[in-house]
Amino acid sequence: MEEKLTDQEQVRFEKLAKYRELGVEPFGKRYDFTDSIRDIRAKYGECSAEELQERNIVVDVAGRLVAIRRMGKAAFVNLKDQYGNIQGWLGIDVLGEHDYSVFRLSDLGDIVGLKGTLMKSRTGELTIHVERFTHISKCLKPLPEKFHGLTDTEDRYRHRYLDMIVNDESRKIAMLRPAIIKEIRRYCDELGFIEVETPILSSVNSGASARPFITHHNALDKDFYLRIATELNLKKAMIGGIDRVYEIGRIFRNEGIDTYHNPEFTTIELYQAYGDLQSMREWTEGLFKDIAEKVIGSLQLTWGEVQLDFSKPFAWISMTDAIKEKTGIDFTAEMSFEEACLLAKKHNVPLEKSWNSVGYIIQAFFDEFVEPTLIQPTFIHTYPIEVSPLTKKSADPRFVERFEFFINGSEFGNAYSELNDPFDQKERFVAQLEAKGRGDEEASDMDHNFLDAMRYGMPPAGGIGVGIDRLVMLFTNSQSIREVLLFPTMKDE
Repeated sequence: MEEKLTDQEQVRFEKLAKYRELGVEPFGKRYDFTDSIRDIRAKYGECSAEELQERNIVVDVAGRLVAIRRMGKAAFVNLKDQYGNIQGWLGIDVLGEHDYSVFRLSDLGDIVGLKGTLMKSRTGELTIHVERFTHISKCLKPLPEKFHGLTDTEDRYRHRYLDMIVNDESRKIAMLRPAIIKEIRRYCDELGFIEVETPILSSVNSGASARPFITHHNALDKDFYLRIATELNLKKAMIGGIDRVYEIGRIFRNEGIDTYHNPEFTTIELYQAYGDLQSMREWTEGLFKDIAEKVIGSLQLTWGEVQLDFSKPFAWISMTDAIKEKTGIDFTAEMSFEEACLLAKKHNVPLEKSWNSVGYIIQAFFDEFVEPTLIQPTFIHTYPIEVSPLTKKSADPRFVERFEFFINGSEFGNAYSELNDPFDQKERFVAQLEAKGRGDEEASDMDHNFLDAMRYGMPPAGGIGVGIDRLVMLFTNSQSIREVLLFPTMKDE
């Protein structure tokens, strides 16, 4: 079926033959420009018109036309590159009849090169006095209107390339994300951690509590899971002698999509041999403060309508103390599962059929009454053993040495004093299998290979996982995970 063009698209398509009549390929080739607009503004933005004229500064830039103001035999344009926007002045007397004819075919969105000398316009705007105009690539579809832009949220996420063309903030976030990840790597590397890569395909669904994606390996004629965590392979690396190890990588969980969750997402998981939960507390607080200072430039942050202060020590409170503070209930006291269920019903806390012990109810009380109230950076530590199958027990065997790190009611990190007893670990796996038998679709499998590795001796260790996407949301003041993913998972149009 023949493609139906809008009137504007038809006009642009018809220009393709006119370019070729002028000897210009509408979809051009390499262009060796020498300058970025950001550098030009940094070096010469404060120069006076007289100084620019005296210095005769030649620049050569490439980018996309975002404004054209024609005035007969002359025109002003605005060119946008990766980092900025600059004005250009073009005149037929300077360019010549041929090149100006090429320019006359230009539309908003075309990719072009401008070479010329810097000057100031009558209004004081830094401007390129264009002496050579180069058409590089034709834009065949009109850009969204300047003042209305690309405002539909779904359209912005589906057509991120267009979103970045017209929305400077979207492009800024896209470039700030790798800057944050680069700083995470630098911070870890300076502390002696080694980055490794582990498989995405796994024959066992383990390392976390989550529903997996399943795919089929044709050569082996076997189903595999897309990894729901990197934990167990990183621990094997630590058993193998890499004492400080981490991976920044993609994780896949077959779960819902909302403003905080995407089925594929990026985490950093990190393990420190001979460390513990306090080691991870120090690493976490140091990392978040480091990113705030080195990338953002301030320990005072804004996220939505909330003002956050990273200059103070981060709060440290146990889960049971936090619940007691909000509800008056002391879950460190001995109580039966039936008594805990009665408390849950009294406080309208929903119960799940698969629960069979108090620990699940403690977690539910925390989710209901505490988590949304944690605004400033806060570590919640000492979790029920039932919800932490890979964690070392605390002095009270009902609880484990685990913390989660919260900011503005959202969890940013999950850390443990890692379990290194293979017999205890096997019991935890068995408990997970029993939970799966009761209908818990997120319970993990028995990983015999990991148990075998543990029998060779795993050092005591601290370990943590931090979601990169949510971290970038925080530091870019974004309210949806889709804002910080270049190409988020979307329903079909």
